[in-house]
Amino acid sequence: MALETKQVAMTGNEAVANAIKQINPDVIAAYPITPQTDIVQYYSSFVADGQVDTQMVTVESEHSAMSATIGASAAGARAMTATSSQGLALMHEMLHIASGFRLPIVMPVVNRAVSAPINIHCDHSDTMAALTTGWLQIYSENAQEAYDNVIQAMRIAEDPRVRLPVMVCYDGFITSHAVENLFLLPDETVKQFVGEYNPKHTLFDFDSPVTFGPLVLPDYFSEIKAQEADAMRAAKEVILEIAEEFAKISGRKYGYYEGYHLEDAERVIVVLSSTAGTAKEVVDELRAQGEKVGLMKPRVIRPFPAEEFVKALSGAKVVAVMDRAETFSTQGGQLFTELRAAFYEAPTKPLMRNYIFGLGGRDTTTAEIRRVFEDLKKDQERGSVDRKVTHLDVRV
Repeated sequence: MALETKQVAMTGNEAVANAIKQINPDVIAAYPITPQTDIVQYYSSFVADGQVDTQMVTVESEHSAMSATIGASAAGARAMTATSSQGLALMHEMLHIASGFRLPIVMPVVNRAVSAPINIHCDHSDTMAALTTGWLQIYSENAQEAYDNVIQAMRIAEDPRVRLPVMVCYDGFITSHAVENLFLLPDETVKQFVGEYNPKHTLFDFDSPVTFGPLVLPDYFSEIKAQEADAMRAAKEVILEIAEEFAKISGRKYGYYEGYHLEDAERVIVVLSSTAGTAKEVVDELRAQGEKVGLMKPRVIRPFPAEEFVKALSGAKVVAVMDRAETFSTQGGQLFTELRAAFYEAPTKPLMRNYIFGLGGRDTTTAEIRRVFEDLKKDQERGSVDRKVTHLDVRV
């Protein structure tokens, strides 16, 4: 039976706003920040036109947006918000509270560089700085994936085995403001897929009262955080289960990563989000010339699927990990260091190098991706990496 979908042309932000509309959360807290603003702006029109039942709360800052979302979720509401860059940074202390309270909040994050100097364009410094906050992180290459990931994220977050908040990340302006063709699911299909939210504990369950936000001293704090870590581990299985269910209603299959010509690839690029689309073009070009190149596009970074990533790259001879954020550790970007660490106990290890690229929204061209593959070719021939960390696109 053919799947019922509707093809539309939308920006990434409009697609995400429509996904939220179909989820129809009880509460959404709104504060504008470029390039996220369109999401809550589109959603405000849905509220004003009576297309959703959502209580939209306009607040005075991103810190307040997350605070309002936490309060609503703790009270038993299905609650969401959205942000970017400095907004995510301003939320930082509240991110830990959302995860520590085990609240299933879903938040689209439109990736944008963190100041200073001030910049409104894409890199991943905002969400990479939030990797230790206890939130799941799912990355999207394009508008279709952003739409699909938001819908799946609601189910993942609310699963009783998880009950953790989820960020759905996609690239500012490149994805958020570019118009693309994509397929929307029928409203009723999404409604049935996400189902009703039935929280285990709420602030207003007077028959089974619970405490939110108590002082927890050393005698119990470790156990609470260990349970949170267990939930993050459990999320791995849940992510795949939800992906299987979503494939049945959409025809689109998701996992921890997308492999592109990985099966026999000797030289592989690993890169998140929209840059993967550019890399695929170069892979196709070099494949046509008989070169064994491939791409791995991670989708899930929290939890970090180390075993699966290692297995996917086990046949590669040389790997370039491209990070759109600088950690200033001098040891490479976050994705590189975690992936490299994952190979520590592997019986065979590819040569690995790291590229910091695209900071502040600098375009990444096919010529630069070709250069990365050329560097990998030299590493493969030499049997060693001449430079572990390179800033790919810095002018000299």
